[in-house]
Amino acid sequence: MVFDLSKINGIEKFTTKIETLDEEKAPKTRTLFYRDEKVFLVENKNTIEVRTDEKLAEFLKEKYESVMESRYFGRGGIEIVLANQLKQDELEDLIRLSYDLTK
Repeated sequence: MVFDLSKINGIEKFTTKIETLDEEKAPKTRTLFYRDEKVFLVENKNTIEVRTDEKLAEFLKEKYESVMESRYFGRGGIEIVLANQLKQDELEDLIRLSYDLTK
């Protein structure tokens, strides 16, 4: 895991589920993090996906080439390639926001 969610302030109870995607060439796995019954974080091999609001998503996509529309959340989220463009504390803030938006 890239993040120890227990060390991010404001994130309390969550559950995880590892999901295997049946890709044609090779199966891929991702970890889904749930708050109650809804996903707030998707952790892939080299990316994470979080919920966010549309204005923040547009700002981040314009500012960083490593940020794109989320494949899991669609327009309601962003996918971030973990290429060190965003600092660790910025990523933690986005995870916390996603957690807070998930009710």
